[in-house]
Amino acid sequence: MVRGRVVSALDGRPVPGAAITAADTTVRTDRRGRFELPDVPAAATELTVTRPAWQPATVSIPTSETMLTVELEPFVVKGLRVSSYVASDPQQFEELLQLAADTVVNTLVFDTKDETSQVLYETEVELAHEIGAVNPMYDPVELLGRARELGLYTITRIVTFEDSSWARGVPEGALNGRWVDAARRANWEYPLALAEEACEIGFDEVQFDYIRVPAGQLSSQTIARVPAEEAERVAAIAGFLAEARDRLHARGCGVSAAIFGIVMSSETDERLGQTPESVSEVVDAISPMVYPSHYSPGWLGFADPNSFPGPVVAHSLDTGAERMAPGSLLRPWLQGFYYNGAQVKAQIAEADSRGAGWIIWNASGSYGRSWLPSE
Repeated sequence: MVRGRVVSALDGRPVPGAAITAADTTVRTDRRGRFELPDVPAAATELTVTRPAWQPATVSIPTSETMLTVELEPFVVKGLRVSSYVASDPQQFEELLQLAADTVVNTLVFDTKDETSQVLYETEVELAHEIGAVNPMYDPVELLGRARELGLYTITRIVTFEDSSWARGVPEGALNGRWVDAARRANWEYPLALAEEACEIGFDEVQFDYIRVPAGQLSSQTIARVPAEEAERVAAIAGFLAEARDRLHARGCGVSAAIFGIVMSSETDERLGQTPESVSEVVDAISPMVYPSHYSPGWLGFADPNSFPGPVVAHSLDTGAERMAPGSLLRPWLQGFYYNGAQVKAQIAEADSRGAGWIIWNASGSYGRSWLPSE
């Protein structure tokens, strides 16, 4: 019998859901990061510890029955989004790979289904073809191969419950307009099928975006069909992500979620179904969109929050991090539009100083070399 616990090397918090393997036996850590590995063969001298989005570890099995503590290092993402324009242009993609090779960038985030509701590669998921959503723009197998040659971590971003093609093609599952009902379990299968296919293609991780219920300027008919209680909204989104985690972890893929930046500091779900507590409980990493341009005048006392990228990002990370569940990593989306290099670097510096990862968003996929640290 080997007993122990797995903790984060970053902050000492427990890492639940880590797989502990010795010989042919595997167990997982509980919510407190603890494990018991029974019947370890006498010939086994080492055990391995793995969890998606974390660095694997190998440790020696103690000769005496002592409590073993394993520190697991998080994989700290330093990423850039690959727009469909860049993915479909071999020259631009090679230039992006060179930028990654010359800087600290270790991750590329590809769209496989984006805000247009289009699936951007030749998918085998039947529903995508039935609703006319397939628009092949690049070959993910080819581009993933190039990224893997450079040792880059790869994430695919799947826009989930805002999908005009899906809403038109399957009206019984739609709310109104371009939104699909996230609380309807039958609606989970389409994005999950795309996510499972992405794992089979070779992506290391799937990030779900627009995993929320609609809010804001919508028809009264749509609003009437959205769960009125926060607990119901939160349960719907967390339920979908938990199902995604179970399916994708079984395939060796990590799972992350892009969430609105404002919920990191809000006392409510902002009528979106997203809170740091509920989302981080069921995914490997959360990526709040902490774009300073998205905060209203007066936020943190700034007349124009967009002019203070460092303090705005710092506040969002600090208020949200303390609410996250153990074992979930924080890697915000940072603003790479309307900004110069100094402003982008100010955001990166705040994330780096907290041991968090980061991903830069630029719609066209254009990034300045001066924005990025080289070491």
